[in-house]
Amino acid sequence: MKKSRGRTGRKRRRKHLQGFMDGVNCSHKLEYIKLKKWLKDRGFEDSNLRPAEFLETGRGLMATKALQAGDLIISLPEKCLLTTGTVLSSCLGGYLVKWKPPVSPLLALCTFLIAEKHAGEKSPWKPYLDVLPKTYTCPACLDHDVINLLPKPLKKKAQEQKTMIQELFRSSKAFFSSLQPLFAESTGTIFNYSALEWAWCTINTRTIYMKHPHRECFSLEPDVYALAPYLDLLNHSPNVQVKAAFNEQTRSYEIRTNSQCKQYQEVFICYGPHDNQRLLLEYGFVAMDNPHSSVYVSADTLLKYFSPLDKQRKAKVAILKDHDFLENLTFGWDGPSWRLLTALKVLSLGADEFACWRRTLLGDVTSPGNEQQALDTAAKICQFLIEETQHVLVQISQLKRDKENLKPHLALVEMLRSEDLKILQKSAEILCNLNLGT
Repeated sequence: MKKSRGRTGRKRRRKHLQGFMDGVNCSHKLEYIKLKKWLKDRGFEDSNLRPAEFLETGRGLMATKALQAGDLIISLPEKCLLTTGTVLSSCLGGYLVKWKPPVSPLLALCTFLIAEKHAGEKSPWKPYLDVLPKTYTCPACLDHDVINLLPKPLKKKAQEQKTMIQELFRSSKAFFSSLQPLFAESTGTIFNYSALEWAWCTINTRTIYMKHPHRECFSLEPDVYALAPYLDLLNHSPNVQVKAAFNEQTRSYEIRTNSQCKQYQEVFICYGPHDNQRLLLEYGFVAMDNPHSSVYVSADTLLKYFSPLDKQRKAKVAILKDHDFLENLTFGWDGPSWRLLTALKVLSLGADEFACWRRTLLGDVTSPGNEQQALDTAAKICQFLIEETQHVLVQISQLKRDKENLKPHLALVEMLRSEDLKILQKSAEILCNLNLGT
């Protein structure tokens, strides 16, 4: 007997369409079935979330029911967390305890991830390793041509990040060699540079903050990392608030939402009030319309607008340096920051006003002329950065045509630069209105 496709049929179709609008359910995929079973064996019960693919954010978790402020999103038992304790209780433990000078908690976790990934089917952590990203988009992994397109302050930090991983690799070679008795293959092949880069990015982008007591077998760097399978599928949004902490009573890592979330919508958490440069550096992504985003003005750019013939220029720069006013100078959605305008006011002080620099640093008005000059210079810097950003966006378009293999990385920098352009155009508009007002 044929079933009528009345209201229930329509309902089903509507739900199906709704699913595509919100996210495509992925819980039937084998890797997630295995991961959920593995977590269940470790005491994890979950009814609020399911893995899904979303148009904007890619892989994430969707709500199976409507969530209200105060609701528990997830509670992950301690047994599911991967910490330095996990590493010490593995076959690596004995080698870590004996090695001098002691390795850092970070390197211990990197070593464990590489060793478990190499173990393949034999690893008890395989269901988790199988859902981890195969590659990352942190600046350390970006091609030299792509790094060159980043804004100056971020480019510098990206190069520092690359150097830090290279240094970690160089200094860890002897320790990796000491693990040879555990492996049939050469440790040089297993613990190679790309394996360490992958492990470092996994920890840097995915760990939750969890303080552990210091152990003698580790160096003095803080031991604050925990990898949280399944929980780390939750994506970031700057517009939500959550409470996240390890609950000593339930021995679980818990996240509660302070926002509402509709059924079948993506559940977000907030990694912190980070601007896009910090998000890209630490996590390898950019958030569109990020209220915390800003465009940084380097000291070189700032000083280009002040005459080298100014007899007090050297003294002004020294004052700004001593009072930490040459760093973190920004344009935001609400225009030039107070710090940027203050630095410009100090640099704009006339010879007869120079004695007032202390008051200027505190925010006092020195003279209408000084205020006006600071606003005019801010507008010039803003215009220069707009043109520079537009120029880079043209370069990115050309590279996307010429270098197919770099497309995903170029798209990321393009998002960052497009967002910067929107902020700078908004700032230019605000400065224009301020000038009209005066």
